[in-house]
Amino acid sequence: MRATGLDGFSKGWVAVTIDGDRRTISFHRDVADALARPFDRAGIDIPIGMTDDGERDCDRLARARLRPHTSRVFTGARRWLWQEFDDPDQANEEALRRGQSRVSRQLWHLGSKIMEVDAFVRANAARDVREVHPELVFLRLNGGAPLPRKKSEEGDALRHKLLKRSGFREIDRWLGEARIGTGAKRDDVLDACAVAVAAHEPNGCVPEGSQPLDAYDLPMRIWF
Repeated sequence: MRATGLDGFSKGWVAVTIDGDRRTISFHRDVADALARPFDRAGIDIPIGMTDDGERDCDRLARARLRPHTSRVFTGARRWLWQEFDDPDQANEEALRRGQSRVSRQLWHLGSKIMEVDAFVRANAARDVREVHPELVFLRLNGGAPLPRKKSEEGDALRHKLLKRSGFREIDRWLGEARIGTGAKRDDVLDACAVAVAAHEPNGCVPEGSQPLDAYDLPMRIWF
């Protein structure tokens, strides 16, 4: 089983691959390059499958699992936001006109990556590419106990420890010399590792049961 986990950052994507006992990291400009090498299953920390109004059961259920840290799940991704608008204020005016929720600035700035992944998965429907939320993975690795903020010193240290315990023996080097100069931050590397864990050995998903599909038959399900 060769599994790859991806997390986006300002200049591209962090890719962490688990292949048996071997774990590797690489940095890529686009998602197609990051997934150019053969893989059995890939996970991506980005919405896959969207509704016209931005409401998804998987987001609601993921937020419930992460309570009290519900804001760690961004909600409201809609294709038309980025297809029709270049300005978030105009997009939000249209969302309100349609009786929908506004899009947050954080999610708005993820738009180029959301649409990049959307195009890739629609063009590669036969490949096993799944949406993964790293915070759900860390919650799982931490025995279900909520974690401190990932950008806090305590939160960073705990996530680092959980990954080291999960077999990422080179995590110190990845967070140091391997990352320097790429533009990726510490939490981008940690998140990519967590996504790879879920891609390699998924523990569950939300929602369970039958898989909800969007208008393009893309799954709206988050794995961890």
